[in-house]
Amino acid sequence: MKEKYVIKRRKNTNKLILVILVLLVIILVSIFIIKEFINQRKDTIGTISDAKVDSVAEDEEQTTSMSLIMVGDNLIHSSIYKEAHRNANNKGYNFKPMLTYIKEKVKGYDVAYYNQETILGGSGIGLSDYPCFNSPYEAGGNMVDIGFNLVSTATNHTMDRGEQAILNSRKYWDKQEDVLAVGSYNSSEQRDEVKIMEKNGITYTMLNYTYGTNGIPVPEGKEYLVNVWPTDLRINDPKRDTKYQEYKEKVKEDIARVRDKVDVLIVAMHCGIEYTTEPSEYQKDEAKFLSEQGVDLVIGTHPHVLEPVEWIDDTLVFYSLGNFISAQYQDENYNKTVGLMSSLKITKTTKGEESSIKIDDVKNELIYTYYNQATWSNFKVIPFSHPDIAKYLSGYKKVYERYKKVVQLYDKDMYVVPAST
Repeated sequence: MKEKYVIKRRKNTNKLILVILVLLVIILVSIFIIKEFINQRKDTIGTISDAKVDSVAEDEEQTTSMSLIMVGDNLIHSSIYKEAHRNANNKGYNFKPMLTYIKEKVKGYDVAYYNQETILGGSGIGLSDYPCFNSPYEAGGNMVDIGFNLVSTATNHTMDRGEQAILNSRKYWDKQEDVLAVGSYNSSEQRDEVKIMEKNGITYTMLNYTYGTNGIPVPEGKEYLVNVWPTDLRINDPKRDTKYQEYKEKVKEDIARVRDKVDVLIVAMHCGIEYTTEPSEYQKDEAKFLSEQGVDLVIGTHPHVLEPVEWIDDTLVFYSLGNFISAQYQDENYNKTVGLMSSLKITKTTKGEESSIKIDDVKNELIYTYYNQATWSNFKVIPFSHPDIAKYLSGYKKVYERYKKVVQLYDKDMYVVPAST
């Protein structure tokens, strides 16, 4: 009897162990299920939370801005580059002493534009003066050194020294990594390339055209050497006007190729009637046309005198910035020695996938190129707001009032920086 009892006890023990094991399995499975449920719950909450953050981020308005300053024609006559040669102790060319007052202004801007009126063919092929100019590389290099990084190269003097000077110029500009120089090229591929610059999250590019090349033909098949858009009221020729319309379509194609790729599109136009402070009908037509194509900023050069500034819808138009530096003759009106140094702010507002551009804080400052008229030397470019202007131009206040009226001809509210007191 005792043995049977022992066997029964063993059987009961085995059953008890089995029950315990089953319970343990159930408990472990339950713990795993509960844990997974909690993790999934956390993930869901996290996803919902992240989604809310993303939604807020997408709806949040963000802004960024960049500043731009611009000047007109860098017109390098022989008296200017000879002085630059003396400044460099006859070893190269140093234009920087002429730019001292301008350097103070330019250094605070993100983008700084100027027009390289004379071709930078380099001293290797021989420098030259009017009517067929050729300038040393330093004439551009010193401008870059003080902060200029946006350059137009299509002018009526681009073909002055032929294809080689253009290729030399292009080779020089292509080495300037942070500079956008447009208007003349070494190939059709380079001409059609869309080169985009960026500053503070704002992308921009520039197109550049000249009305002509002083009668010097651009080699057939090499139209890429300089962008030409024929516009000149002085020539009474129906064929000229037809060609103007044909080129207008080409410009329209150029704009369409780049417009949607950048936030800001600038067009530099080298055209107009020299020494006239009012824009020609062609200039006005061009500005209106460019505005219709969605161009943000039109910068005019060539007349060698300043012309009005105005808004055409959302496009800001500077018809002519006048000369930046030159050795052109100074008459009683100082028109060829007074130019504009204009600045503005570009703001980009982004909300979700939508963005918009606003141009404001437009300031127009008169500048004066001084030189000793007896010796054609000691060139200096001085803003009218600088206290030293009185040393270089005794009647500067009267000159200021004269050209302030020109700037405001089409817009009485266009701001002109006050002259020094």
